[in-house]
Amino acid sequence: MNKTLLSAALVAVIATAAFAPTAQAANSGTINFTGKVLADTCTVGVNGGATVALPTVMTAAFGSTVGTTAGATPFTVALSGCDNNITKANMAFTAGTNVDASTGNLKNATGGGANVQIQLLNSTSQIINTATNVNSPVINVTAGEGTTQLTAQYISTATATTAGLVTSTVGFTLTYL
Repeated sequence: MNKTLLSAALVAVIATAAFAPTAQAANSGTINFTGKVLADTCTVGVNGGATVALPTVMTAAFGSTVGTTAGATPFTVALSGCDNNITKANMAFTAGTNVDASTGNLKNATGGGANVQIQLLNSTSQIINTATNVNSPVINVTAGEGTTQLTAQYISTATATTAGLVTSTVGFTLTYL
């Protein structure tokens, strides 16, 4: 009985192997790689320094409507000394403690000026969400230099704003192409 069972199993294995598909030779191919090695990064300037001074505005400028803006202040981000192989620089903001995760606006880091944040706009006046980087600028670079215009403005976050200082910061990184 054991010999019959063993013989039947052996016949089943041989039959399965006989009808199994045979391996076909695969076509060969080539993988090409390209890349770019750049010299050190560009020098970044913001209005010739690092601080954008927004104008003094009155609380009445915001009225009683959430989302009212005031004090629009244009500023320039300039790149210089870039490697001549760089054609663009993507600007991405880093979501730190001063970034409102729901709006992408910059929270007031000072004790006064309640219910007011700072909002950034790109060169085509689209609102930049610094939490998600929607509408973040792309800086075109030619012969090692490039600029983009941004705007900073106050924005109310409640129906009533209070007087006080407004300060904030936001970090950013540049990805070179």
